[in-house]
Amino acid sequence: MTMNSSAPVSVNGRHYRVPVHPVIVVCIDGCEPAYFEHALAARAMPALARFRQQGVYRLARCVVPTFTNPNNLSIVTGAPPSIHGISGNYFYDPATGQEVMMNDPKFLSCETILAALSRAGCRMAVVTAKDKLRRLLGHGMQGVCFSSEKADQTTKDEHGIERATELVRMPVPSVYSAELSEYVLAAGLELLTRQRPDVMYLSLTDYVQHKHAPGTPAATAFYAMLDRYFDAYDRAGAVLGVTADHGMNGKAQSDGTPKVVYLRPIVDALVGSGRARVILPITDPYVVHHGALGSFATIYLDDATQGPAVAARLVSTPGIAAVYDNEIGCARFELPRERVGDLIVIGDTDTVLGKSAEEHDLSLLEEPLRSHGGVSEQTVPFVINRPLDAAHAARLARHADVRNFDLFDYVLNGAS
Repeated sequence: MTMNSSAPVSVNGRHYRVPVHPVIVVCIDGCEPAYFEHALAARAMPALARFRQQGVYRLARCVVPTFTNPNNLSIVTGAPPSIHGISGNYFYDPATGQEVMMNDPKFLSCETILAALSRAGCRMAVVTAKDKLRRLLGHGMQGVCFSSEKADQTTKDEHGIERATELVRMPVPSVYSAELSEYVLAAGLELLTRQRPDVMYLSLTDYVQHKHAPGTPAATAFYAMLDRYFDAYDRAGAVLGVTADHGMNGKAQSDGTPKVVYLRPIVDALVGSGRARVILPITDPYVVHHGALGSFATIYLDDATQGPAVAARLVSTPGIAAVYDNEIGCARFELPRERVGDLIVIGDTDTVLGKSAEEHDLSLLEEPLRSHGGVSEQTVPFVINRPLDAAHAARLARHADVRNFDLFDYVLNGAS
């Protein structure tokens, strides 16, 4: 039975009501809003069409850099990276002089909504596609927390469930598959049926979005599959919120090769070889998706006084939309200054940023590159299956700038 408590929890300056109905938040990795629009036009998402009529259906802004880790952590903390500290999938740690993945909870600077609700006595469940997010999302939370990537390796002590594979009648999928996301949704539905968690967070993978543009048959089939689960959650009585960690754009030349600006040769020509470090925060273990090429980069300079000259040269380069120094860029994008380099570089809508041609193996890319990271991928869906109370409906109508990390506020505090 879902718990009923009038005492809200306070997390990062916001208050959240303990739910009286199961609440499920789904993060569709890489969900450019056009995917929804094409699928709706094809009548492939009847549940979403129902939510658009009866609940909330609008657009929101995600966090820049438009990558997985910063945005998932923003969604579950209700705060930007300047508060939670996760500035990318990957960063340069000046304390150790190492470039590392940002998947260790030691990099998290605040509590999550999930942990706070767990502490308040809520039954919690988190299922994520890729294991890289699991420890961050589950930090401080009691309950079920596992990835479909490693569903066959769960233990009660570490994941809150002994044999997660018994939830779903599917083999554990390849990390490079649409089924990795379906496994998350199927596991979530079984958990909802068997355990009736008070709150579930389900985070998918953008394998399909990296390969297939909106409106293509494969993309529409994928979104039709999502819709079947959305319908099942809705009919089971859950309050459902759906958003994304980032959008997605084509980043290829007319001949199908990636459209890349390689930063290291440009910077080295100005400051000297070996006197600058280029960091690509998209970097993660899943390079088949994107070849570690995204539209956001940060540069550390041995001599920070060279920053203005480097910035001027870079911003004049076709394909680069903007260059900011650390102070201005971190203020604009609400990033932790100590985890970002001297310069922030943003690619334009159809351009990605790399280190040097020799440092990227693009032989694994099977289709013309689709990627993300810049401001161009900041618009994402913001959907709730239920109507809001009058106060929250009015607030949402007033606010032109809704953020993806506002979603828990609306589903916990405003959805009826």
